[in-house]
Amino acid sequence: MSRIGRQPIPLPKGVTVEVAPGQVKVKGPKGELFVPVSPEMRIVVEEGLVRVERPSDDRRHKSLHGLTRTLIANAVKGVSEGYVRELLIKGIGYRAKLSGRAVELTVGYSHPVVVEPPAGITFEVPEPTKIRVLGIDKQLVGQVAANLRAVRKPSAYHEKGIYYADEPIRLKPGKAGAKK
Repeated sequence: MSRIGRQPIPLPKGVTVEVAPGQVKVKGPKGELFVPVSPEMRIVVEEGLVRVERPSDDRRHKSLHGLTRTLIANAVKGVSEGYVRELLIKGIGYRAKLSGRAVELTVGYSHPVVVEPPAGITFEVPEPTKIRVLGIDKQLVGQVAANLRAVRKPSAYHEKGIYYADEPIRLKPGKAGAKK
């Protein structure tokens, strides 16, 4: 059996899980999410636990087993705690500020770049060089953070751009210069 797939998912207080054909509804204090699942997988909700069972040891069922369990576990964590992704802005004159719900980035272009958050995502700018992306959907939080980072990707030579907070910064040495 899948090592990840066979682990039960503990349900925190205030989180409910409802199983319908083809999807699982996870509801908690921060909101609700619908997780699409394969109708072949069997989801069992017991007292405070959710288990995912597969019908056979077929290769396809093995691969869906761990995936289904992880998607449901991410939804449970999202509606109970939420997800946060932090970005750092480095560079002279580079900064961010909130403009309503949107974030306005000044990152070396001739104009500021305004990024509107999709539904379910909020931005925080605790410092002019730090952006926090918050939401309950792990995939959406990661995608919005990647879109923000793509506005000005980190430079491999100059240590400037938009970085993930936990991203290691690797600088290339550049040219050695002319030898005389």
